[in-house]
Amino acid sequence: MSGRADQPGTPERGAEELAQAFEAQRPRLLRVGYATTGSLAEAEDCVQEAWLRLLRASDRGSIRDLAAWLTTTVSRLALDALGSARARRERYVGPWLPEPLVEDLSGTDPADRVTLDESVSMALLVVLERLSPAERTSFLLHDVFGMSFTDVAGVVGRSPAAVRQLASRARQHVEGGRPRFPPTPAQQEELVTAFAAVCTAGDLEGLVALLDPDVAWRADGGGKVTATRQTAHGADEVARWLLGFMRHPPTLVRLATVNGGPGLVVRDGGGVLTVVSFTIDRGRITALDVIRNPDKLAAVRELAD
Repeated sequence: MSGRADQPGTPERGAEELAQAFEAQRPRLLRVGYATTGSLAEAEDCVQEAWLRLLRASDRGSIRDLAAWLTTTVSRLALDALGSARARRERYVGPWLPEPLVEDLSGTDPADRVTLDESVSMALLVVLERLSPAERTSFLLHDVFGMSFTDVAGVVGRSPAAVRQLASRARQHVEGGRPRFPPTPAQQEELVTAFAAVCTAGDLEGLVALLDPDVAWRADGGGKVTATRQTAHGADEVARWLLGFMRHPPTLVRLATVNGGPGLVVRDGGGVLTVVSFTIDRGRITALDVIRNPDKLAAVRELAD
């Protein structure tokens, strides 16, 4: 940080420079917090707390790399938040899915807060939920956000060698859960459009043809709206769930980008809003992650109205 920011007689300019430097880092910090916790609200809390800690720091002038200091601080806060969240998620009703990041249905992110790319894809976040907090954090900070194992060790409280092993184990899980032959954007749109059409038409055979034989269906209602409480597997079973879900004609079906990937925003016949995230591999849908918990869809409601 510039020494000029702490010179007597220029507190306003120093505060302004500090705020500008922090705001320049905010998108990355939110991405770190969100990728770690799966919750944009928790990510925002971590970033805000990091800002407050920066303001309170008595040795601000000695911070040579503000970006690294902020990333480390947010990472530690997010790791703590993840540990607390795990206990709550064990009591969660049905599957827990990350809060979806839905781009504006016209093609822009209304909040412009989190970069939508593979680092926050729904498929990746679902895989990361199976890891320990230390494995998840080690993988994200090193493989996704480019921190050295030494710096990551300072976040997770392990040795660099231990962090390297944690990241390696996590990487094996992630590689096993990633699509090997992901579609192009045009292929994504074509497949999701066809999916919406066959679901609306009640075409069971056409729907099964779009699904991978081992497709997985996960639905997060949080106990607040109707949702299946067990993960369903297999094209026939998932297709029947889907057609049952679409039994009452929806009042809204729109293509959307969910966490940087293909998705739909649906309002069912009962008025319940739903976000569907697709994972596609080898030209077929391999996973459907369905978020219906209204607590996770506040931002989406603004887009759908």
